[in-house]
Amino acid sequence: MDLKEIQNLIKFVANSGVAEVKLEMDDVKITIRTTLEGNAPEITYMQQAPVAQALPQVAAPQAVVTAAPVVDENAKYITIKSPIIGTFYRKPSPDKPVFVEVGTTIGKGDVLCVIEAMKLFNEIEAEISGKIIKILVDDMSPVEFDQPLFLVDPS
Repeated sequence: MDLKEIQNLIKFVANSGVAEVKLEMDDVKITIRTTLEGNAPEITYMQQAPVAQALPQVAAPQAVVTAAPVVDENAKYITIKSPIIGTFYRKPSPDKPVFVEVGTTIGKGDVLCVIEAMKLFNEIEAEISGKIIKILVDDMSPVEFDQPLFLVDPS
């Protein structure tokens, strides 16, 4: 993990409102703690090696940025999220057509995709009716629990 990635992580955590984030990778352990008063986050870097040592603490720059309120263009759409962790597939099998495309009108109970988890293929069905506006995940990509998969216009 390079310095730029760490700085982006610090900014993300500071803007998210989360009090503490811990990240452990192969040889790096990062803990970022923020305070409610808006102070700079406290970051502790530790390198896991034969002799563990703490790296210097880095404070994020305290720049105050004010911006006009952002209007979320996706606010009118409903997000269909992954109910499980697994691998996302748009087709029931490699030689079959995709379940849905952008612009497809779906009904409640229609199969939208398949998520493979532990060699089991789980059909993900629509819980709402509407029109697919955007497919947010690439075919054969890993997905996490509650990760957005589709944007649907319910009107």
